Amino acid sequence: MLTDLLNWRYATKKMDATKSVPEDKVQRILDAIHLAPTSSGLQPFEVLVITNPETRAKLAEAAFDQQQLVDGSHLLVFAAWDTYTDDRIDLVRDETGQARGGVTDQLRDYYHKLKGMYVGREDDVNFQHAARQVYIALGVALVAAAEEQVDSTPMEGFDPDTVDEILGLRDRGLRSVCLLPLGYRAAEGDWLKDQAKVRRDRERLFSRVD
Repeated sequence: MLTDLLNWRYATKKMDATKSVPEDKVQRILDAIHLAPTSSGLQPFEVLVITNPETRAKLAEAAFDQQQLVDGSHLLVFAAWDTYTDDRIDLVRDETGQARGGVTDQLRDYYHKLKGMYVGREDDVNFQHAARQVYIALGVALVAAAEEQVDSTPMEGFDPDTVDEILGLRDRGLRSVCLLPLGYRAAEGDWLKDQAKVRRDRERLFSRVD
């Protein structure tokens, strides 16, 4: 059951550097990210898959020396569009038309309205909107990793400017939002591994309007 997977997973603090996640598992996690819902289906982000040890070591320094970036076998970097542009939205429109038998007048009008809403807003407003879409995909990635029995650690604790510089993201119109190391929990040295999962009391978290 899904709840069993969510109870199994936790933000792994120490990964076993001797174990590597098989590529077929990584690809299924990426497939899940690819299918994640986003606002208007724009998917305004890219995901970089980093396996190069030297690059991951540099990124670990930018993430306050969190060793999961080094000890895990794969690092996913979620980077949002820095803003919305006509060209970016037109590309989504054209891909949608290609998948659905052509760009119809209805489809063209829909994306024209989107451009009217997004293009021309302040870049940071657009980036923040794009970044929120990243978190939808991140949540899907966490569940997909758990289904594959792959450990993961979602991270916001890093210097985004340094990460952007290391990966050349700004030149690509991207800004880093979150990091997700993938690997396998170490048998020893992870203070959180055997701790009880703690969540807020359900009565405080949920309310109903019937």
